[in-house]
Amino acid sequence: MDEAYKDKVLSVVVPCYNEEQSILDLVKAVVAAPVLHKEIIIVDDCSRDNTPQILRESVEPLVSKVIYCSENRGKGAAVRRGIAEATGDVIIIQDADLEYSPQEYPRIIEPVLAGQAEACYGSRFMHKHLVNGAYLANVLANIFLTWLSNLFTGYRLTDMETCFKAVRRDVMQSLVLEQERFGIEPEITAKLAKKGCKIVEVPIEYNPRTKSDGKKIGFKDGLQAIRCILKYR
Repeated sequence: MDEAYKDKVLSVVVPCYNEEQSILDLVKAVVAAPVLHKEIIIVDDCSRDNTPQILRESVEPLVSKVIYCSENRGKGAAVRRGIAEATGDVIIIQDADLEYSPQEYPRIIEPVLAGQAEACYGSRFMHKHLVNGAYLANVLANIFLTWLSNLFTGYRLTDMETCFKAVRRDVMQSLVLEQERFGIEPEITAKLAKKGCKIVEVPIEYNPRTKSDGKKIGFKDGLQAIRCILKYR
């Protein structure tokens, strides 16, 4: 990270639900990420496994804040809560699994800190090869949803559905977000477009997990993403 940004603070918002297998390792990876000042906000979406116990016993001492929701409402609701609590210069969303590496933070947030754009997305599809291990159906669905989003926003993104969205905090908190589940991804993009914000992309590595590993997004979420793209166009 450039020395010019050494005093800047990155707010990492981590929505989680039933992530007992990965949450502690993920938090340790976020803590070890090569960004000097980090505010780590965990939002537990009323997990029904041992995630809350792990958060209380092992994670709370490592992070800035843990928020325990009283009911399960979905990823979007958890992300919105975390965004509202953030106080850093830039906000980045980090899923609670280990698909996205926190080691990528510096290259994702630098264009925002440098004033080159209001937002920077970490793209899984800018590399010449497709994502290793990803289901072909998931890859094709992401390509289609990104194309449809671009059609209405005017952006030329390669990965609208990426979790790694780094956005200037004042801009992110000015967005009036509504979605409760995975529709939060196209909603953020559409509302950045409505504000005339510039989004740039940088390539990232991605280690996809399967349904058996706990992946939660499914076909119905894809349909909801389409509805959101049309709703917020």
